[in-house]
Amino acid sequence: MSLLSLPIRARRALAGLVLLAATACTTGPSLENQGEVTAPPGDSKELTIGSAGFTESDLLAQMYALLLERAGYSTDIISVTNREIYEPALESGQIDVVPEYAATFADWLNAKANGADAAPVGSPDLAATMKALRALAAPRGLTVLDPGRAVDQNAFAVAASYAKKHDLRTLSDLGRANLPVRLAAGDECVQRPYCAPGLEKTYGIDIVAVDPKGVGTTQAKQAVQNGQDQMVLTTTTDATLDEFGLVLLADDKKLQNADYVVPVVNRARAGSDGVRDAFGRLNTVLTTADLASMNEQVDSWRRLPEDVARTYLESKKLIPKG
Repeated sequence: MSLLSLPIRARRALAGLVLLAATACTTGPSLENQGEVTAPPGDSKELTIGSAGFTESDLLAQMYALLLERAGYSTDIISVTNREIYEPALESGQIDVVPEYAATFADWLNAKANGADAAPVGSPDLAATMKALRALAAPRGLTVLDPGRAVDQNAFAVAASYAKKHDLRTLSDLGRANLPVRLAAGDECVQRPYCAPGLEKTYGIDIVAVDPKGVGTTQAKQAVQNGQDQMVLTTTTDATLDEFGLVLLADDKKLQNADYVVPVVNRARAGSDGVRDAFGRLNTVLTTADLASMNEQVDSWRRLPEDVARTYLESKKLIPKG
């Protein structure tokens, strides 16, 4: 999504992008120089929300802004697509809040702290993943707020006709069917434990080839639609599956990590109960299906993320109708 298509409020902070890019490697405080975690959490009334620049992150950032404004905060939104830039900016307080994904962010912080070869700490166990994530985030001055109900995990889809023909509802069903499966996915799928190796080990699925068409791309979905491939790697919030006649197979043995949506905040500036309570209201209602629906409205219907976010929050009575 073009930055220029964001609303005016979302662009007020864009002048800071150059500063973030120039200082991300130097302004983030080192662990030994950061304040004690026991220091009182901050409650700045002017907060900058970071978006990772893709549709779902833009939607979450817009919802965060609207909820914070409802709670009495002034907000700006800044789009920084590179985690290597926005995470140090979050530590330094140039960005105050970002929407993240529990297992992915836990593994990213773990690699940053312990090296690229560190054993992963993200897992399908949400409680264990959150414990590890919070332990890694706290020394960096970051607070990870509670996850809600929405999760954006890797997922696998097949043609609806294929699922009906072979009576498939779950990945276990596919494994028991003993069918040869060409999988449309990214190049890395041949090595990643959540992808081809995991499907073979956990479910006994016979992956005969990985077709390197990317994760959830149009080309990958078309390959499954026309029968060239039998399954595609996508995500649980993919809103376009119906357009290609595809259906998800349930990850019934929980191969995928717990990538629940979590707000991450700079504790010194946005660690207050006011911020926590504002996001907690969203946790009670936002579901994976809701996110998929909102993604569809932006990507397929060409609605603006701010409009979609506002309509959703109004429909759930989390903000008053404007």
